[in-house]
Amino acid sequence: MIYTLEPVAHVAGGRAERFEDHWRDVTAVIRIADHVPADATLGLSDFSHLEVVFVFDRIDPATIDPAAAHSRGNPAYPVVGMFATHRPHRLNRLGVSRCRLLRVEGRDLHVADLDALDGIPVLDNKPYMREFAPQTPVRQPGWSSDLMRDYYRPVTEGPAGP
Repeated sequence: MIYTLEPVAHVAGGRAERFEDHWRDVTAVIRIADHVPADATLGLSDFSHLEVVFVFDRIDPATIDPAAAHSRGNPAYPVVGMFATHRPHRLNRLGVSRCRLLRVEGRDLHVADLDALDGIPVLDNKPYMREFAPQTPVRQPGWSSDLMRDYYRPVTEGPAGP
């Protein structure tokens, strides 16, 4: 079955080109589309964070290889399947990000820490609620913590320690 989705917004600002790390404090605006009711953001400003679903629209579907691989092409990391990574080259090119909501101005959601590029189509926004966070301890392999250590480190900070 094929589903057709229409973006509810687009990212304005932030980064124009993708690079892996240092997303903390990168600011952007999620600009809600005109076809979305004007009251869609009512009450959203009471929340501190959003969950954003978007499309990696700059990835050519013909270049997607779903085969297991080393994360970021780094042979120091184990070979893992696509579903064990957050890589953008995914079968449906969907991304999910949690970011800080700085303020709401009409149809503009001002955010920080959103790891989506300028112009990216947004399929949905939801307020982040702590009750949706895992209620049991989170487990992940050490290589993933190593890979992510600089992801949300501000670009102005030095490298992470050992």
